[in-house]
Formats: sequence, structure tokens, C-alpha cells
Amino acid sequence: MKIVVNGKEMEIAENQTIMHLLKALKIEDKTMAAAVNMEVVKKENWSKHLLNEGDRVEFLHFVGGG
Repeated sequence: MKIVVNGKEMEIAENQTIMHLLKALKIEDKTMAAAVNMEVVKKENWSKHLLNEGDRVEFLHFVGGG
């Protein structure tokens, strides 16, 4: 199925969770936030949240400044 991750379209298998996607992309789960279709998904739910056809996923890193 097709989803969009951080603005790039990609193909993934069905029944994939946010955690599966992170591992497939080789992104460490130090990512501070994940949003699916503009709704933040709590980190404790990443291994349960199933992705669907057409979902838009954003992985966000927070950067401090000053």
C-alpha cells in the first residue's frame, strides 16, 4: 500500500505499525514525535498504531536553540 512519509511517497506492506515503519527506515526511536494524518500518536502507541492506505506520516525531531 502507498503512504507518504515526511513528504515522500513510499510503498509498504499491509498491517504495518509506526514502529515497523521506523525499523524499516532504519530510524532510531529517538524520534520525539510521530503524527499520522496531522494527529500526534503517543510513543507508547507506536507499536499498536496500524497504518492505512494513503496515510501521511511525519516523524518530527525537536531541536533546541537559543
